[in-house]
Amino acid sequence: MLQPQSIYIAVVGVGGVGQAFLSQLQHLESRMRKASPPLDLRLVLVRRSKQQLQSADWSGIDISNVLTLLKSITGPLPPWNEVLNHLSKAPGKVVLVDNTSDLALASTYPEALKKGISIVTPNKKAFSDDYALWAKIFEAAANGTGSPNAGYVFHESTVGAGLPVLSTLKELVETGDEVTKIEGVFSGTMSFLFNSFMPVGGGGGKFSAEVKKAKELGYTEPDPRDDLNGLDVARKLTILARLAGLKVKSPTSFPVESLIPKELESCSTGDEFMEKLPEFDNQMDELKSSAAKEGKVVRFVGSIDVPSKAVKVGLEKFDASHPIAALKGSDNIINFYTKRYGFNPLIIQGAGAGGGVTAMGVTGDLLKVISLLKQN
Repeated sequence: MLQPQSIYIAVVGVGGVGQAFLSQLQHLESRMRKASPPLDLRLVLVRRSKQQLQSADWSGIDISNVLTLLKSITGPLPPWNEVLNHLSKAPGKVVLVDNTSDLALASTYPEALKKGISIVTPNKKAFSDDYALWAKIFEAAANGTGSPNAGYVFHESTVGAGLPVLSTLKELVETGDEVTKIEGVFSGTMSFLFNSFMPVGGGGGKFSAEVKKAKELGYTEPDPRDDLNGLDVARKLTILARLAGLKVKSPTSFPVESLIPKELESCSTGDEFMEKLPEFDNQMDELKSSAAKEGKVVRFVGSIDVPSKAVKVGLEKFDASHPIAALKGSDNIINFYTKRYGFNPLIIQGAGAGGGVTAMGVTGDLLKVISLLKQN
């Protein structure tokens, strides 16, 4: 009887997304084993910031017990270049799942791809940092302009978590449609914050109180300034703009509105920032009042005007009837305006944050790679 093809999986990062991914991988591994023909998905390496567990003989690690096993590991962390060399010697195809936001790790993607290692990741920094890194990644990938023997790279969950944002844009472009504008709410944090601060129909609390509530509910980063500075949204816009054909240099190369008051930019800690933020509520109250007088609401959005190559992130006013105004909770909404779709945009909407849905995007990318590797 023919032995099932083995695909070896290496996972870096076992935080919220990483743990959710391991759970989904366990389900997928069981399903693939029963498929026809069967496929052997084998977890051979798990790494976090200070610990690494690997299967030296490639026999695999028990997914159900991997986090317990990882906790027991002591000793120095092997250098990443040694790990890549080890993975390149696997007795079959390897997929690296990077669940981190580590730019240093992302900078090794081109080398990994050239070694035949495929990559799936929600790591935004890999695709939104300097344009040179973006170019090197796709010059090295088999689904870019690299060698057919190189690895594949997919990063659907870098924008919109589990929502099919990048694959939709890619399909629009590749089928010959002309994307004229992309606009939307790209941050679950900012969506929740402004839906609470200025709900359609009026009301809402003070801005500082809504930031505090969002933080307590776990919608913000541990330091809310990492959301309020707009850089997370800017990174997502950079990725989309590049896929739409614009050579955007970096997330800081276009206008990004920060909601951090200038007087609080020098705060040494997030706690100090939160303590002083109520002193500046009047600025946001004036904005809310101004929008209400026009019958509009304020939302934090990103937009890309493709013909003029204009990319921007910041506050904008919308009529209450606009789809962006009507968002609920922490949902994302992305509107694609194209020649083919005319005045009515193609709209993608849904949960754009959270470990489970982000991991789903990663697992979906893994399935794409598996499909390609099975053909080879």
